[in-house]
Amino acid sequence: MTDSMQMTVLYFAWVRERIGLPKEQITTSAATVRALVEELRAREDRYDAAFADLTALRVALDQELTDFDAPLDGVREVAFFPPMTGG
Repeated sequence: MTDSMQMTVLYFAWVRERIGLPKEQITTSAATVRALVEELRAREDRYDAAFADLTALRVALDQELTDFDAPLDGVREVAFFPPMTGG
């Protein structure tokens, strides 16, 4: 897919702290979440630091938990956050 699309990217917890934004509108031609992460990491050091260890992150597309190989086609919102701990 080479068409670019606009989406909202949300950052939570320490991801938000490292990047310094709660959310942003981006235009991307990334086909998967992993490709989007690579685009973001290439922007600035703060993104590179936030996404350095993907095993420490979870991702949701349009509020549905998914994985980093999920396609972005038709997605309006991507959210990155650390794993939830609970009991």
